[in-house]
Amino acid sequence: MSDDSLVRQLYGEPTITERHRHRYEVNNMLLKPIEAAGLRVAGRSGDDQLVEIIEVPNHPWFVACQFHPEFTSTPRDGHLLFAGFVKAASEYQKRREVKSLNGNAPIRVHCLSGVLV
Repeated sequence: MSDDSLVRQLYGEPTITERHRHRYEVNNMLLKPIEAAGLRVAGRSGDDQLVEIIEVPNHPWFVACQFHPEFTSTPRDGHLLFAGFVKAASEYQKRREVKSLNGNAPIRVHCLSGVLV
């Protein structure tokens, strides 16, 4: 994994092993346009041939993976990616609450079922 990636910080290891159950992959011929669009390859397969993890740099939480983190999760012990996502969401909510206390109105997002705050 890339040393400066979010997933590298989460795992705390340069190399990981995860479970796959498909044959989908990122087309390596499209890597330059993908990276030019702002995505960064954060992890590759052991043979360095396949993209395993993509991130958006400078985004609080944008991680896409080819493996299945749900396969190693339990209701009691969630996968590191899920725990990292929940932590990022919690930190985002705290920042919004601070803005609200400072007199700034909270951001409202409209959806089909109503208003999310």
